[in-house]
Amino acid sequence: MEYTARAGWQPLLRDPSGQRQSKPRTIGKTMVIDKGMGIQAFDDFLAISSPYVDMIKLGFGTSPLYPLPVLQRKIELAKAYQVIIYPGGTFLEVAVQKDEIEAFFDMVGSLGFTGIEVSDGTIEMSRELRNQLIEKGRNMGLTVLTEYGKKLLGSKIEIEPLLSTIHQDVEFGADLVIVEGRDSGKGVGLYDENGDCIEDTLDEIIQRLKKPDMLMWEAPLKNQQVHLLKTLGLQVNLGNIAMEEVYSLECLRRGLRSDTIVLN
Repeated sequence: MEYTARAGWQPLLRDPSGQRQSKPRTIGKTMVIDKGMGIQAFDDFLAISSPYVDMIKLGFGTSPLYPLPVLQRKIELAKAYQVIIYPGGTFLEVAVQKDEIEAFFDMVGSLGFTGIEVSDGTIEMSRELRNQLIEKGRNMGLTVLTEYGKKLLGSKIEIEPLLSTIHQDVEFGADLVIVEGRDSGKGVGLYDENGDCIEDTLDEIIQRLKKPDMLMWEAPLKNQQVHLLKTLGLQVNLGNIAMEEVYSLECLRRGLRSDTIVLN
């Protein structure tokens, strides 16, 4: 076959790894964090990046700060491009703290969000309440992401609580469990104060986790993305990716960048 502009690139030039799934993906999911992108830029972003993005998180508690028509338009665009969109887990934590859980879910349903994140990164939450929030999201037909880990600087992964959290969250209906890495990627979770992976922790998780595809690793920094891709495979689930870094990550996933180039 002759490859021309009309026919498109030869498949092994588009994906030298030969591994990349098209959407809807079961592995290799990418979650990006939106910290307040304008609506025109958001539309442009989806027009060129949506094939490589599975989820958009409206970071932190930014959701109620948007003018409602803008927020609704963002949600409509994400849905049109088959990208899950959800408020940041911190916002649900605020709802829990203020005893406004029902109001939170009412607006999530009314606005048309397609996912939620259940986390306790800044508050304490009972296992019972966590289960109830997961089930409520599932009953509303939402994609439910949960998160393990605290946001406090210096907080590290504790293996037994992590494994227990994954098991129970999945049992109650979570689609993915996110490992906390914050938007900085430094001094929390899997990362030391310089943003480097803590190898002993990663190795133990890999050895003991029965379903590694149930995890999504927050990895905002390039060195973290490269390390996790090399260690866990090109189809590892990665989150908290900056919107302007989606193409960079996709090149890493496919072996179209020097760090992960596939040599046959």
